[in-house]
Amino acid sequence: MMIMNKEQQDLQFLGLFGIYKESYKIILSWRKIFTKITLSLILPLSFMFLIQIQVSNSLFTKIINHSQQITSTPQDTPQFKKLSQTVSSEWVTFLVFKVFYLALSIIFSLLTTSAISYTISLFYASTHDDEVVNLRKAISIVPKICARLMTTFLCVFAALLIYNFVAVLVFIILALTINAYAGTENYAVLGVASVFSIILVLTYLVGLFYLSLIWQLSNSVTVLEDSYGFEAMKKSKELIKGKMGLSLLLFFTIIVSYGLIHFLFMMVVVQGWNMNSVVRIAYSILCLLLLSHQILLGQVTQTVLYFVCKCYHKQNIDKSDLSIYLEYQPLKNKDVC
Repeated sequence: MMIMNKEQQDLQFLGLFGIYKESYKIILSWRKIFTKITLSLILPLSFMFLIQIQVSNSLFTKIINHSQQITSTPQDTPQFKKLSQTVSSEWVTFLVFKVFYLALSIIFSLLTTSAISYTISLFYASTHDDEVVNLRKAISIVPKICARLMTTFLCVFAALLIYNFVAVLVFIILALTINAYAGTENYAVLGVASVFSIILVLTYLVGLFYLSLIWQLSNSVTVLEDSYGFEAMKKSKELIKGKMGLSLLLFFTIIVSYGLIHFLFMMVVVQGWNMNSVVRIAYSILCLLLLSHQILLGQVTQTVLYFVCKCYHKQNIDKSDLSIYLEYQPLKNKDVC
């Protein structure tokens, strides 16, 4: 039986900086395969994300401008009819573009998640030689687990949809309650309602972060274990027990990084900030590189978090399961942390 070495057993004690240090160690140790994954999968995904921001902003700006022109144009006139048709056409173009982008981004995200999770699992199972894995082999596992990952995605999407529906319903009821007392002098009720609103907003954001975290960890569970869909979500929920603070902090740092890159691209490249074309192109390239790095690092840290949680709960990391789903050489006994 192959037992994880002491260094790997110590994964359970890693904190936020420890996870980032471990992630960089993995990336640098197997820089060849991660460079190939970045160039073939992550870079196109980053490029699509930034392009859709630019195109979406351009299309939506046109829709807003033409919609404003409609409000100041008399009805039953040729100009009004033409503007209405233009806005309808632009909305169709906008929605088709969004659907097309969503489909492509899901495909590349599934490929990236599968390839990185597979590579890291081999990193911990092997002698740390990146010759044991290549990009073609990493991508070849996707058809075997694509349906599983899509099922997990749909289950998480359904959970998010229900969560947001309930949240909107609660906020509507609260807004109607506040509005009912707005014309009265019952300041005590209004004060309590205002405080309750703040608490609800904070609770909603925490819940949204929690579900998003479950989603990210569920991807690793789906790839590396014989579980998917709601079962993978349930396992993810159990895994982060005892590591909730660390998991939320890690996810928060990832989201903030994405947000800062998005803000930089919007302000400098999309909005321009009165900069010339050369500077905007330079910032576009910078944002592309930063986003590619962040996607790679985010995917690696999330998979490392999976192993940290597994080791923390003293759960077996069964390479026999990996042999079924990832074409790894089967072992007769289970590897444990």
